[in-house]
Amino acid sequence: MPGVSTAASGVGAHVVVSWMDRLATDVRADAQRLTQLDAAIGDGDHGINMTRGLDAVVAALAAQEGDVPPGRVLIVAGKTMVSTVGGASGPLWGTFLRTTGRTLGDEPAPGGAALAAALAAGVKGVQELGAAAPGDKTMVDALLPAVEALREELAGGASLADAAARAATVAAEAARATIPLQARKGRASYLGERSVGHEDPGAASTVLVMGALARAVA
Repeated sequence: MPGVSTAASGVGAHVVVSWMDRLATDVRADAQRLTQLDAAIGDGDHGINMTRGLDAVVAALAAQEGDVPPGRVLIVAGKTMVSTVGGASGPLWGTFLRTTGRTLGDEPAPGGAALAAALAAGVKGVQELGAAAPGDKTMVDALLPAVEALREELAGGASLADAAARAATVAAEAARATIPLQARKGRASYLGERSVGHEDPGAASTVLVMGALARAVA
C-alpha cells in the first residue's frame, strides 16, 4: 500500500486509497441496481464490470510499495480500470482517474483547490474521449456539475469535507435528472425515445464515486 502522508492540510495517498476502497465497497453493494439500470438502456453489465474493475484497483493499490504520491496512485487506478473493465466504462473511468492523477503530478499532499482542478481536468478528459456534452444522458451529466460544485464550494471558503459532501449531493440530483432525457451518446442512443424514463447507469455510478470521495476526505 502507498505510504501514508503525514501532511494534515492536504490530500495524501492514503486518502486516495481510502477513496478507492470505499468506492469498491459501494459499487459491490449496488452492483445489482447498476446492472438493472444498464439492462434497460445498455449492455446490462455495468455493475458487474465496475465491481470487477474496482476490485482489481484495490488489489493493485495494495501491492504498491514505498511513498507514492496521490497523483501516481490515481494513475495506477486508472490504468487498472482500463485493463480490467469492458465496454465504455473502463476507458472512461480510467481516463478520468489517470487524467486527474497526471494533473496532480508528484505533489505529496495537494490541497483542496488542486484536487478540484485535477478532477475538472479528469472530467474534460472524459468529455473529449466520449465526445459527450451535458444533456447527452451520460456520466458527464452527473460528473460535471458535481466537480463544478466542489470547485465553487471551495472557492467560497468551504472546507474540503463540506465541499465534497455538497458535490456528492449535486451528483445524486444530477443523476436523477437524467431520467427524462433521451440518450444522444453510447449504446443507449440507439434506443431513441425508448431511452427516456431510465436513469443513466454511468451517472448512477458517478454518484457512488463522489459519495466515496466525500467520505474519504471527511
